[in-house]
Amino acid sequence: MNRNLLISGAFFGLLAIVLGAFATHGLRPKLPPEAMLSFETGVRYQMYSAFFLLFLGGMANISKKVKKSCFYLTIAGILFFSGSIYLLATNSLTAFDFRVIAMMTPIGGSLLIVAWILLLISLIKLK
Repeated sequence: MNRNLLISGAFFGLLAIVLGAFATHGLRPKLPPEAMLSFETGVRYQMYSAFFLLFLGGMANISKKVKKSCFYLTIAGILFFSGSIYLLATNSLTAFDFRVIAMMTPIGGSLLIVAWILLLISLIKLK
């Protein structure tokens, strides 16, 4: 499980850097400022989540069950939260109207919050 957490954290961190650079150099001239701010929010929270996965993977005193739950919640949270923000922010560049997936953003955010709550509860229970 630790290996999966660390690999996923590194992957999503790398992807956040790539997407952030792409947005800055490739999308900035094509998107309105508010869309760029939204895209940057998606990148920022993806990076926070990548750090969370790396941190969790390095913790020896958290149970495998908690780590596994946090892992799946965080992966789904990144995909729903940041993924939907990326699509919504670039909506004007595509023929498809991504506003139909707008409710994925708060669902993804909720999944990320639940992962942090699980970790907090697990830490409070430590002896």
